[in-house]
Amino acid sequence: MGGFFGAVSKRDCVLDIFFGVDYHSHLGTRRGGMVVYDAKDGFQRQIHNIENTPFRTKFEKDMSKFHGISGIGCISDTDPQPLLVRSHLGLFAITTVGIINNADALVEEYFGRQGSQFMAMSSGAVNSTELTAALINQKDTLVEGIRHAQEVIDGSATILILTPEGIIAARDKLGRLPVLIGRGEEGFCVSFESFAYQKLGYSNAYELGPREIVKVTAEGWETLSPAGKEMQICAFLWTYYGYPNSNYEGVNVEVMRYRNGEIMARDEIARGQLPKVDYVAGVPDSGLPHAIGYANRSGKFFARPFVKYTPTWPRSFMPANQNIRNQVAKMKQIPVPELIEGKKLLFVDDSIVRGTQLRETIEFLYSCGAEEVHMRSACPPIMYGCKYLNFSRSNSDMELLARATVQKLEGSEGQEHLDEYADCSSERGQCLLKTICEDLGFNSLGYQSLEGLLEAIGIDKKMICTYCWTGKE
Repeated sequence: MGGFFGAVSKRDCVLDIFFGVDYHSHLGTRRGGMVVYDAKDGFQRQIHNIENTPFRTKFEKDMSKFHGISGIGCISDTDPQPLLVRSHLGLFAITTVGIINNADALVEEYFGRQGSQFMAMSSGAVNSTELTAALINQKDTLVEGIRHAQEVIDGSATILILTPEGIIAARDKLGRLPVLIGRGEEGFCVSFESFAYQKLGYSNAYELGPREIVKVTAEGWETLSPAGKEMQICAFLWTYYGYPNSNYEGVNVEVMRYRNGEIMARDEIARGQLPKVDYVAGVPDSGLPHAIGYANRSGKFFARPFVKYTPTWPRSFMPANQNIRNQVAKMKQIPVPELIEGKKLLFVDDSIVRGTQLRETIEFLYSCGAEEVHMRSACPPIMYGCKYLNFSRSNSDMELLARATVQKLEGSEGQEHLDEYADCSSERGQCLLKTICEDLGFNSLGYQSLEGLLEAIGIDKKMICTYCWTGKE
């Protein structure tokens, strides 16, 4: 995934950028970067690998070297950035969040035949932010270039550009990710997460619309290119990877998750499917608010049979290696045996993706003496890997638990009936639930319905991307 933060001020704002970027550390663990601008000394930039050391620790020593009244920074789960670019449009720094599915084609079509070149990474791939900058430089102005890049990119591109005159911020063309502006006493900031600037003395000022491009200075902001009418904001912002304090399109993440859990319990009660359990629990951390809502509506006691150990394993995405990540996830979850032994437990997780870690968790619960384990997912069965945002580590849709189960049940024939399998009220949907229960050892399994999820978010459903569940664009 990834996140960003920038600020423009009448005073030195290096610390604002430092802490603002650090507040996005939950969105990635590979690289962090900062670039600041000073009228006398120009651009100053630093990029660090943060796979084994948090952003704040890696950049703390750089703070004494940085000085400037404007700057941008990022947490990147992919390429090193921000980048410094010199072109006919001038010298600027750029950072991006998104994914370019047609990168090879763009390199070949636009640059391969013109003698241009890119700095290849160790994998041989082109840095996606460098490619975005090259696309921008095809046009006569930054605004024209940004619009061009967003039109030709298959995927998404949310862009921050730092120039000597200020920051240009562009939300991706369908608004899949947020871009917000905060107002301070001596300047303005731009951020992915709204909560990131609140502790820095900024208040909510403006949220960009899809496709909108704005220029931010110490005096305010102005729209350089208007917002489009069509929006497809990612539902997973609220369900999973958004931080609890954040608001997107006026909807708070934590509040949505409470409401989502309440709706799940409400619907199960209406169907007469609420199991008899001793405790309702959340899979830490993002499953907790969904579980609280479920417990509140069901009347069941809320408990924490697992507590996440964060002092040495603070970040949920770390590390990049899947096998090590599985081991780390296992080590972070510290059980409370008194709340497990002899108990009937219902767990709520934000989602069920591959199920690898979940299988080990269930086995451990039974080894600790749990009598029953029921599982609920706060979103529908995930049938498709995301092709619009770079946050999924699945190499194939068949790595997804739901898709793998369909393949097990019906082979390639089942792949023609994914809509039915995604509907847990259908015959095929019921078969999916039963099979996963048998494979993972659940006493029962339930998924939030798509209708319930959209109700919990509470904005026009036409504005929400649900591709990972429906496969529909």
